[in-house]
Amino acid sequence: MSSLQPVRGTHDLLPEDSRRHRFVEETAFSVVRRYGYGEIVTPIFEFTEVFSRTLGETSDVVTKEMYTFADRSGDSLTLRPEGTAGVARAFISGGLSQNLPLKLFYRGPMFRHERPQKGRLRQFHQVGVELLGVEGPQADIEVVSMAWRMLQALGLGDKVQLEINTLGDAESRVAYRDALVAYLTPYKDKLSKDSRARLDKNPMRVLDSKEEGDKAIVIGAPLIHDSLSPAAQEFFAQVTSGLTALGVPFVVNPKLVRGLDYYCHTAFEFTTTALGAQGTVLAGGRYDGLIGQMGGPATPGIGWAAGIERLSMLVETAPDLDRPVAIIPMGDATAAAVLADSLRAAGVAVELGFSGNMKKRMVRANKANARLAVILGEDEAARGAATLRDLDSGVQEEVPLSALKERILGQ
Repeated sequence: MSSLQPVRGTHDLLPEDSRRHRFVEETAFSVVRRYGYGEIVTPIFEFTEVFSRTLGETSDVVTKEMYTFADRSGDSLTLRPEGTAGVARAFISGGLSQNLPLKLFYRGPMFRHERPQKGRLRQFHQVGVELLGVEGPQADIEVVSMAWRMLQALGLGDKVQLEINTLGDAESRVAYRDALVAYLTPYKDKLSKDSRARLDKNPMRVLDSKEEGDKAIVIGAPLIHDSLSPAAQEFFAQVTSGLTALGVPFVVNPKLVRGLDYYCHTAFEFTTTALGAQGTVLAGGRYDGLIGQMGGPATPGIGWAAGIERLSMLVETAPDLDRPVAIIPMGDATAAAVLADSLRAAGVAVELGFSGNMKKRMVRANKANARLAVILGEDEAARGAATLRDLDSGVQEEVPLSALKERILGQ
C-alpha cells in the first residue's frame, strides 16, 4: 500500500466530519460544565505501567491492542487506549487528594490496535468525565443522569437505551466470585484459552468473552444479584430510585459486568440499535479501588466515556453555530477586503469571494452556509451603497455603505 495513504484504522477529519466532531465535543462540555466539571488534558502517551496496572495484565487491551514502544531512553511508553488511567495518574502525581471532590472532563484521541469496524477505529476519539472523592450513591445518580442529559442535548434521547447493573461491594464480589468459579470449573476444558487463564485470576472477565463457545457456557452462569450484601442492595436501590426521580429511563441488565477488581457498585451503558453490532455509545461505572491499586490514596471514583465517532454517526444534523456573511465584490476588491476585516474584528465570520462570476460566487456562498450576502457591485458603489441579501428568505435591499456594518451586526 502506498505510504501516502492513511494508516489502516485511521482517517482524516475533513471540515464536515470535523464540524460534527466539534459539535459532539462542545455539546458534551457545555452540559458537564453545568454540573461543575472542569477540563483536564493529559498526555497522549504514558509509561506503559499506567495502563497495564489499571486495565489488567490479562485484558485484551493490554495483551493484544495497546500501541507500546520503547523510546530512546529505553522506557516503555504506550499511546493511551482510554482516558481514566491518565486522569488517575494525574491525580496521584499532582498530589490532588487535598482538592476533593474533583469533577473532571476530558476529550481527545485514543489508540487501540484492533480490527477496524464501523464507528471503531485504531485512532478514535472520546469525551469522558471522572468524579473523584464521593462515596455515596448521589455521585452515581449525578454522573449517569448527566450522561443522559448530554445525549438528549445531542438529539439522541430516542436512539439510545440506558442499561444499568450493580457489581456490589467487596463482600458481594467475593461471594459472587466463589459462585462463578464453582459454576465454570466443570466447563474449564471447554473454555477458550483466554477464559481458562482468566478463570484463576479474574473469573468475571469470562463473562465478557467474545468467543461463541464461552458465550454458550456463561448463559447459565449465576448472576451477581444473587450474591449481593444488604448494603449493596440498598446502594443500588438508592441509585435506581434517584434516576427514576430525575426522569431518566433505564432497564436493569443483570449480565452487565466489569471484570477488574477495582470496579464496584454501579455499572452502566447507553446502547443503540442504529449502528449494527457496535451498539455501545457510552459506558461507565464506579471504580473505588483504582487509585489505591495504582499506589495513590484510597479514593472513590465514578465516570464514563463516550466514543465521538459513534455519536457523530447518530447525530442527524450538526448545526453550524457560526454561519458566515458572504461578501461578493464585483467591482472594488479593496473596499470588500476593508469591510471583511472590519466585520471579522467585530466577531463576524466572513466568507470573501475572490473570483468567478456572480452565479459561481453565490453558489460558493450557499455552500458555505452563509446567512447573508453582501454584493458590492459597481453601480451600487457609485451610489455609495451595497446590496444586502438574506440567503434564507431571499429578501434583499440596498443599504448605504456607511450603515452596512451596523445592519449586519444587528442581524
